[in-house]
Amino acid sequence: MTVPLEVLALLVVAALVAGWVDAVVGGGGLIQLPSLLLGLPSDTPVATIAGTNKVSSFAGTLTAATAYLRSVRVHWQQALAIMAGACAGSAGGARLVQFLPRQWFTPIVLVVLVGVGVFTLRRPALGVENRVRHQGRALHLRLLLIGLLIGCYDGAVGPGTGTFFVIALVSLIGYGFLEASALAKLANLTTNAAAIAVFWIHGVIWWRVGLVMAAANLTGGWIGARMAVRHGSRFVRKVFLVTVAGLAVKLAWDTVAQFR
Repeated sequence: MTVPLEVLALLVVAALVAGWVDAVVGGGGLIQLPSLLLGLPSDTPVATIAGTNKVSSFAGTLTAATAYLRSVRVHWQQALAIMAGACAGSAGGARLVQFLPRQWFTPIVLVVLVGVGVFTLRRPALGVENRVRHQGRALHLRLLLIGLLIGCYDGAVGPGTGTFFVIALVSLIGYGFLEASALAKLANLTTNAAAIAVFWIHGVIWWRVGLVMAAANLTGGWIGARMAVRHGSRFVRKVFLVTVAGLAVKLAWDTVAQFR
């Protein structure tokens, strides 16, 4: 398969913007995955598009995670709990994607996303301060389950995973947006790595396109993470709400298209 140079250039720009959005609050897949669907040849298998998308996303998420770790304190027992669940969930989701109809997910995710977006908008103080409501085993179990469920979604569907991690960590656990974003990057890094391993084993990744986009995504992730750390949770909250609105519009469009 070949991609025209102008199309590849647009994919690189999309990957750069997606890396920035993903680093700040998650949801870069909302930009990058549709760009791949539009830019790659129409006969490209869905698994190849998904696998190529993961290669690019992994690079940007790795850069963002590194930047967060330099500036935000992470409790590694908590991080490892959500990462373990994310790894198992993503590997399972990537394996099951060929058997599960994706149209089942879209309306459910849309309802949840709109509900949480309204909930966050109506509570200006939510996520501005770090107030973890659980401790010990109860906290680690919740983090494990969050990682497992959202990781499964990422392996099977993908767009908005980082946003969903932030939503869950802020609303269910009580993290501030900045701390939640740092943990979300580590969890999202794990889901990407697990999915890549599954797609790689099945030989469906288009490495040439994926690696070129990865360089752009990496650059966007580095810029976005530095801006998030510099401006703090209030800035991340604003970007979060904009991203949720965009993701909701996209999911609503997909839901309507399914029933035409």
